[in-house]
Order: sequence, then structure tokens, then C-alpha cells
Amino acid sequence: MKVLIIEDERGMALEMEHFLIKAGYLCDLAFTAKKAGQFMEEGPYDFILLDLGLPDKDGLLVLEEAKQTCPEASYIILTARGKLEDRIKGLDLGADDYLPKPFSLLELQSRMQAISRRKSGLKNNIVPLGEFTVNLNNRTVLYGSIDIELSKKEFDLLGYMLLNKNRPLTRMQLSEHIWGSFSDDDYDSNYIDVHIKNIRKKMTEYAPVDWLQTIRGVGYKIKI
Repeated sequence: MKVLIIEDERGMALEMEHFLIKAGYLCDLAFTAKKAGQFMEEGPYDFILLDLGLPDKDGLLVLEEAKQTCPEASYIILTARGKLEDRIKGLDLGADDYLPKPFSLLELQSRMQAISRRKSGLKNNIVPLGEFTVNLNNRTVLYGSIDIELSKKEFDLLGYMLLNKNRPLTRMQLSEHIWGSFSDDDYDSNYIDVHIKNIRKKMTEYAPVDWLQTIRGVGYKIKI
């Protein structure tokens, strides 16, 4: 999943970036509203983590503008502002959550996971998928007690499709959210096809994967 961190406190921004990359996210950093706007024009994001106290523009105005540029992103406001009216205004403008500073990075990750589950209609991080069980938190796929060994990118791909279950995803969408942005010259849909083939091969050794569907001329989806 792609995350844009908009935070002018560089130490905090770098700490969040390091933590989220280790957790499997792709991250871009913007220390100003201007740079954030450039990032948002270039490609879609799954999450935008937004500090309200930016040096060049009020964060609430950035949020209002960002909702027009990246309407499908999930937004978490990160700020030291304690005023109730700021929190209410941020949520009214479309923020999904509000996390006051200082905060735990584990709590940030937990809130991001909760938002993803809520938007995808999943009740928790442990999801039945055909005859398999997928744990989005510890990144495992089980058939009974057998651990199916997927690579990091294979699990990223499976997890992202699961969070977007029943929704057709193009190869370009999958590439952008798993590998980051590709230029037209760099993009190669074979990246996705090879990983889908590997997922199917590894899992069909144990049970059918009819839920992993190819959408001709478009891409793939998980139907459950």
C-alpha cells in the first residue's frame, strides 16, 4: 500500500517512514504542502498522513484540497493541536481518523489497519479465503495448520486484492500500489501476471483458488 506522509518535523517523518516501510508499506515524504501537492498529482495513495501545522499552508486547507485530488485515499490527521473544533473540522472535511501527538507508531499502524478493514468490510485481520485463512497482521496464509510460503510481494499483492475484494483491479493499479509509480516506459504488466501465477501455483497444491479471478482485458479480483 502507498502512503504519503505530510509532516514538517523531519525526525518524526523519517521515523514514521522507517517504521511503515518495515511494516510493508511504500512511503513518500513531503515536508511542505507544496511538495505534498506535487506527489498527489503524480499518483494515487492508499493513505495520507497529514500534519496540520505545516510551514507553508494550514493543514485543514491541505486536507480540503487533497480530497479533490486523491478522493479514494484514507486520511489520518496527525497534530499537536488539541482544540476540539480542529478535530471536528478535520473529520467534517473527510478525515478518517485523528491521532494527537505524541503517538505510538504501533497505534498508528493499528488505526491504519482498522480503517482498511472498515472500508473493505472485513471484521478483523484474520480472513477466511476459500479453504485458506489469511492473517493480514502477521502476514501468513494457512491451509489448516500448513503455512503457505508466499514471497513478500506475493503476500502484498494477495493482501491488497483482499482489502479490495469483489472489485476488479487493473494491472496498473496493482503495480502502483505494490511497487510504486511506474513511468509508461517502465511499466510491464508481466510483473503482476508472474506473481499471480506463482500465488495460484503455491496455493492450488492444497485447494482450489476459484476466488482469484482473471478479468479479461482488465486485471484481477478476489471474489468472496
